Amino acid sequence: MSEVPSGLDMPSIERRPARPSATLMITRQGDEGVEVLLGNRSESMPSFPGYWAFPGGGVSRVDTAASEMLGISIQHCAILREVVEELGLAPSEGRMIAVEDDFRSMVVEDKSNWFPLALDGDISCDTQGIRVISMRTTPPFSPMRFENTFLHIHADDHDDFSLVGQTEFEDARWMRPCDWIGAWQNNVIKIAPPVVTLLMEVERCLGLMDQDMERVAIDLETRMPGRRSILFAHGVEVVPVKTATLPPADHTNCYLVGDPEGEFIVVDPAFRHREGMEAVAEAVERHKGELVAVFYTHGHSDHLADEGLLKEAFDVPIWSASPTADRVLKDGEILQLGSQNWTVLHTPGHHPEHLCLISDSGLIAGDMVAGIGTILIPPGQGDMMTYIEQLERLLDLDPHLIFPSHGPVIPLPSRTLEHYIRHRSIRHDKVLAAVEEGNSELDLIAKIAYQDTPDAHPGLAVDQTLSHLLSHEKDGKVMRVDDGWVRP
Repeated sequence: MSEVPSGLDMPSIERRPARPSATLMITRQGDEGVEVLLGNRSESMPSFPGYWAFPGGGVSRVDTAASEMLGISIQHCAILREVVEELGLAPSEGRMIAVEDDFRSMVVEDKSNWFPLALDGDISCDTQGIRVISMRTTPPFSPMRFENTFLHIHADDHDDFSLVGQTEFEDARWMRPCDWIGAWQNNVIKIAPPVVTLLMEVERCLGLMDQDMERVAIDLETRMPGRRSILFAHGVEVVPVKTATLPPADHTNCYLVGDPEGEFIVVDPAFRHREGMEAVAEAVERHKGELVAVFYTHGHSDHLADEGLLKEAFDVPIWSASPTADRVLKDGEILQLGSQNWTVLHTPGHHPEHLCLISDSGLIAGDMVAGIGTILIPPGQGDMMTYIEQLERLLDLDPHLIFPSHGPVIPLPSRTLEHYIRHRSIRHDKVLAAVEEGNSELDLIAKIAYQDTPDAHPGLAVDQTLSHLLSHEKDGKVMRVDDGWVRP
């Protein structure tokens, strides 16, 4: 079945163009080699909370106006303003220097203050030594997309940064690229996916160019490289596949899971057309390991690949909980994928055969939670109370990250799982209370249960109310009489 209930028309989603943004890689020559400055984003940030990332942000109207007057690109204006706000630094003669506290406070208070301060020379806007080293666009699974310009500046030393007075970074530090990558691979820290791949490219080039960061930057500027792999964690690469799924999502995340240089599996390839098949096949071909299986989290059509295209792309067995699979997986089984171990979790509720995978890297969650939109519990096939119980089980496992089938990586798993449990439990109780108050018609029960969610699609509200009622019926709390619902 599709994620969209049969007979229900969902409004089409119009995607907005990617918003321009800019980030700055600041490097220096440390005692043991080149070091990179990253900041730890506050958990209150809407994008990548708790992640380590370069300073930067979206282009604003301030930057557009300043660009013409200052004679530099809007991306340069944006990043110069952002590093003043976030780090209290500004470029001058090829190095980052400290901005006077009063001027920095003015910019933090109102970003539009940066332009007149730069125009008057109170804050330097010298772009000497700043190079464009990469361009990346946010993948289509994200509700908010950016066309990001990665800039770079290097010096033997920079003035000390300051985090006082700003709210984006809770911490910042200098480390060698290899140390950042090592901490990320060991799941000690979280690093934004495009930053990880850029750090990997810098580390690779430093090894080829005698640790000369200036040469590396010139090389990056010249060829604009880029591993285009989207690495959510060590051993977890995502390939978005266009699917007919529940809006606002319009892609399913296919994952390459396992040892980056050893055995790995493809999770939920989902392609129904050649374009999607080729995207997944290219990722598999680029992978340095050996593909051993295709793994399906469950049997909904927005997760399953076209059989003909799948056989054309990969000659490997199918692993799932379905009795028709080449290998039928059970709860608690451990999949040894090279140097990584992933534990199979049977998590029914959304689908009776639903499986998740968990390791130190995080949770491959299938349709237990979503990074965009919501999760439906199909009436008759799913079970609402079982679903809630499985969410509680996942919460107890305390995953490092959650990798959903729809939407971006979920950076704060406990917060998300607690929200799902609370939200669904409250709705479950409201449906039962509506019946206890003497309401028997499905449409009326749905209307009462969803009073606090006026924007909910009415068809989905009725569909999910029926799921709640069927779960209550299974527990003996309600019963069906003719076309209505009553207490036993």
